[in-house]
Amino acid sequence: MLLAIVFFLSKITFPPKDSTLQNYPDKMVLIPGGTYLMGSDGPESYNNEKPVHEVFVDSFFMDKYEVTNHEFLQFVKETGYITTAEKKINWSDMMKQLPADTPKPPDSLLMPGSLVFKASTYPIPLNDESRWWEWKRGASWKHPHGISSSIEKIMDHPVVHVSWDDAVAYARWVGKRLPTEAEWEWAAKGNKRDSKYPWGNESINKEPMKANFWQGHFPYKNTKKDGYNFTAPVGSFISNQYGLYDMAGNVWEWCSDFYNINSYNFDKENGICINPAGPESPYDPSEPFALKKILRGGSFLCNDSYCSGYRVSRRMSSSKDTGLMHTGFRCVRDIKKK
Repeated sequence: MLLAIVFFLSKITFPPKDSTLQNYPDKMVLIPGGTYLMGSDGPESYNNEKPVHEVFVDSFFMDKYEVTNHEFLQFVKETGYITTAEKKINWSDMMKQLPADTPKPPDSLLMPGSLVFKASTYPIPLNDESRWWEWKRGASWKHPHGISSSIEKIMDHPVVHVSWDDAVAYARWVGKRLPTEAEWEWAAKGNKRDSKYPWGNESINKEPMKANFWQGHFPYKNTKKDGYNFTAPVGSFISNQYGLYDMAGNVWEWCSDFYNINSYNFDKENGICINPAGPESPYDPSEPFALKKILRGGSFLCNDSYCSGYRVSRRMSSSKDTGLMHTGFRCVRDIKKK
């Protein structure tokens, strides 16, 4: 064990003292490169978090905060960009990700819209997500709860209902990119290699609240001990050691990688992985035709009884053209050297 610790410490890289690095970009922090064990084999871990495998990532800059409604609005104003949720659904494109015998839904369901959380009024089984999601026409980043809602009073909250394609478009506009899954987990750990959460191992349920998540009984009773029923203004809770906020809870965050249920097994077989960018193609046996991308960090809907998504190793996925009420993103930037 001691030799392993020494090896890990030897792999950490710190910012050079000379001028080879660019100035810190606005609202970004430097994440020093290093080696760590990615994934988890703990009692709470899911199969897709295994096997634990060794990864090295180079230094990079990362946004301190999730991208906000205000920032996304500036992007839309300047570019005229229209998000996936604001477009009529193209059935011919969607059917490529579905079994061949899937019937076409009514045209009324192919209109612009997105999935909005719907709390139940009593305990329900947690093996059917359709029980707490409903499709709402007109729901989008501008109307997070449906067409009659607005972002006017929540401009400092994370933008939601953005697809992976929307997140990539924004990132390119600001001269950044989405983090790889390996970069995201390394950054979330905050230089605490064995931590369960961005702040360490203290239970997320211990007060004072350290993140925006679901307290109480999901999905019918939220005690709101953290002060929020839905999203919170970015930076409302403590940062991790790197100065990153909301790496647990608030909204799930898109990563650049495809989701493949076998990817960790492949990485383990290859030995130490240097700056892994994920598998070349997606594969989820439950939805074998879907083009799924990785989501990390959990959201305001996460609870230990359901997903514990706020653990740094927890992995989720969604089709790249899907936006949800609890899905957002943050960006990273490569370090430019002279």
